[in-house]
Amino acid sequence: MPTLQLADGDLNYQLEGPPGAPVVVLSNSLGTDLHMWNAQMVAFTEHFQVLRYDTRGHGRSLVSEGPYSIEQLGGDVLTLLDGLDIQRASFCGLSMGGLIGQWLAIHAPERIERLVLCNTAAKIGTAQVWNSRIEVVLAGGVQAMRDLRDASISRWFTADFAKAEPAKVEPIVDMLAQTSPQGYAASCAAVRDADYREQLGAIGVPTLIICASSDPVTNIEHGRLMQARIVGAELVELHAAHLSNVQASDAFSQHVLAFLTA
Repeated sequence: MPTLQLADGDLNYQLEGPPGAPVVVLSNSLGTDLHMWNAQMVAFTEHFQVLRYDTRGHGRSLVSEGPYSIEQLGGDVLTLLDGLDIQRASFCGLSMGGLIGQWLAIHAPERIERLVLCNTAAKIGTAQVWNSRIEVVLAGGVQAMRDLRDASISRWFTADFAKAEPAKVEPIVDMLAQTSPQGYAASCAAVRDADYREQLGAIGVPTLIICASSDPVTNIEHGRLMQARIVGAELVELHAAHLSNVQASDAFSQHVLAFLTA
């Protein structure tokens, strides 16, 4: 896979789709990598060049010293776009990726064509929750990541889906088990410290918000708050848990493509 050299290491990415087509950037959730978007690739590459990347601390990208910040992770995206000579792109991010998308739309709106915020919120969780998770992961290392893998199944997927579709669930949760504990903990700090509730009104690019009816992490109320504060934002609710792009992959892809090609 190609990499882009940042000041402190390499960022892993893939760019696929017809040359000259508009670009859409896909940004992964905490504890996954660029392959979490596999189910979208066939549909998306019919219309777009799709730029996927492993967020710092994840997959094959650099694991630098933490804690990270969403500003830092958003800066990595801008450096990637600059390195590939992409002036403007649409951006679709899920959970942590959605926080990165909010930062980009607030601080670099000239680079964002359209914005899709999936299973995310302007503020995710509490400092207590994130600090506890950081402590457990740093103390437990690889074994803690394996334990998180099992615990995350019920957050990422509904029970019926996890039972019926193990071939879709297992590769995704295995990404978490294989994530660097240091990179994961540093990224938890970035999510912990991000709060865009008072800045959402600055987002002026066309925005689609995707929520899921059984998401225990970022629920429909989180989505409605973002919709209320982002002028003109659209909201769609899917039947899924936190990783709606996997559980409700066809409906997810259809809604995102309809919005991006409008």
